[in-house]
Amino acid sequence: MKSFFHVQDIGNLNSAINEAFQVKKTPFAWKELGMNRTIMLVFFNGSLRTRLSSQKAALNLGMNPIVLNIGQDSWKLETEMGVVMDGDKSEHLREAIPVMASYCDIIGIRSFAGLSDREYDYNETVLKQFIEFGGKPVISLESATVHPCQAFADLITIEEHKRNPRPKVVMTWAPHPKALPQAVPNSFAEWMNAADVDFVITHPEGYELDPRFAGNAKVEYDQMKALEGADFVYAKNWSCPGVRDRSQYGSILSKDMSWTVDDRHMAVTNNAFFMHCLPVRRNMIVSDSVIDSPTSLVIPEAANRVVSAQVVMKRMLESL
Repeated sequence: MKSFFHVQDIGNLNSAINEAFQVKKTPFAWKELGMNRTIMLVFFNGSLRTRLSSQKAALNLGMNPIVLNIGQDSWKLETEMGVVMDGDKSEHLREAIPVMASYCDIIGIRSFAGLSDREYDYNETVLKQFIEFGGKPVISLESATVHPCQAFADLITIEEHKRNPRPKVVMTWAPHPKALPQAVPNSFAEWMNAADVDFVITHPEGYELDPRFAGNAKVEYDQMKALEGADFVYAKNWSCPGVRDRSQYGSILSKDMSWTVDDRHMAVTNNAFFMHCLPVRRNMIVSDSVIDSPTSLVIPEAANRVVSAQVVMKRMLESL
């Protein structure tokens, strides 16, 4: 495996899930695989689960993880070509990437969408430069459009807790005070479309995900109707993807609190499990009563981030 951005990069999904269960059962069985290998984890944005789970996964495999927080541990980096660097950015990615690559065997990148230029974000401009100038296997630790380690962990969690062979999984938009990227919902949709689930997306009009990620998922604008009979409810906010109107990309079209997932919403489900990638705005995204309920999976879901990252790193090490 040379890169990990999309569900197709993992290969056969059933094999990946089975491997994840093996890794979870015996996490230290492959420590020799990463001996004398280094992974560099580059963070342009803050993190809790992604940083900790990636470090833990690397250590489980015997690797040495180096964490670099751009702008804090390093110079601020310029990401665009052709600019006159007369501002506060002292170094360009064009030089920084090959230097970083010379110190490691695998690179993980976390770089959020700017939410101002849709073409720049959806072209994965930063991520592609690491591929072009680094020459090392690259993992998206959440980029402008995708968060595959999160979606893989989500699928592992669903496989562990499903009560029937083909569960109904509903991803519902929920309100948030800030404009958030579409990376998590994009990847969740992509992975659910590839999995053996009945997948439904519900959101207010104008929040349609890019078709390359939404795929053939059923879109239902009536949230309560979408949630009927759901086995899993995945709540997440995202800003306008700009599918209908590019000028609205990254904007907040609604803060309708009736979309907050609470007991009323969960009552129409099939005693559904609640899921969220965290961090979560309590009583905006989800009520206290739902996230603190026995059917909340947010902690097991977060724990599985180590498992998903470790499977990806293991496969990359095996391909070196």
